Amino acid sequence: MLPRTPLLTSASLSDAGLLTHVEQGREWPLLVWAPGPGVRMVSSAVLGGGIGTRAWVLNAQVPPGYDRSDPEAHLRELASGAGLSGPGVGLMTAASVADRRHAADGGVRAVVTAGIGVRGWAAAPGPGTVAAPRPGTINIIVSVPVALTDAALVNAVATATEAKTQALVELGADASGTPTDAVCVAAPSPTGHAAGPFAGVPAEPFAGPRSLWGARLARAVHRATRAACEGLLA
Repeated sequence: MLPRTPLLTSASLSDAGLLTHVEQGREWPLLVWAPGPGVRMVSSAVLGGGIGTRAWVLNAQVPPGYDRSDPEAHLRELASGAGLSGPGVGLMTAASVADRRHAADGGVRAVVTAGIGVRGWAAAPGPGTVAAPRPGTINIIVSVPVALTDAALVNAVATATEAKTQALVELGADASGTPTDAVCVAAPSPTGHAAGPFAGVPAEPFAGPRSLWGARLARAVHRATRAACEGLLA
């Protein structure tokens, strides 16, 4: 089990800590970022998805073939074991969390973990499935230092996804992603929790790839995704 010691909070995603948890008799990495209160996040994660105030993010590596039917409950257990409380975002991946890659651009930070053994194009033929998805393979976590409106948060997810796909195409992956990719974008609450030069600045209404903050987000995600994936295509 994880040590039940509360983590020191840090506003910077670059300070995300690497812990371990035990699954199937073996230790697996667990990436934890706890920026504390006053942060809103948008995510497609198993735990804490949607838009809302969140105090932490964890990205848990699990064994290949992970088949637990209660991933949300499992993530809550891992969060509790790491000393995390309150609402948060929990992601899973069978890819190496220890091999995470960081990138930053103009105050935006991105962390990407990746495995691309199963990949393809989004608009592929086939009926799809209603089965629960397996743990995500390319997991993207982004922090933006300025508040974003709800629309801009959704826009930021789209921009991050575009940047991920650009990186994959540049690397020759012949794919737009994997079937289980997940994204989490964090930004200060519009109610005035932004720090430093951004304190009191109104929430940004846009985060598309040619907006000021969307462009920075895109470049950070692009570099982190390239770095995470480039050694996986040999």
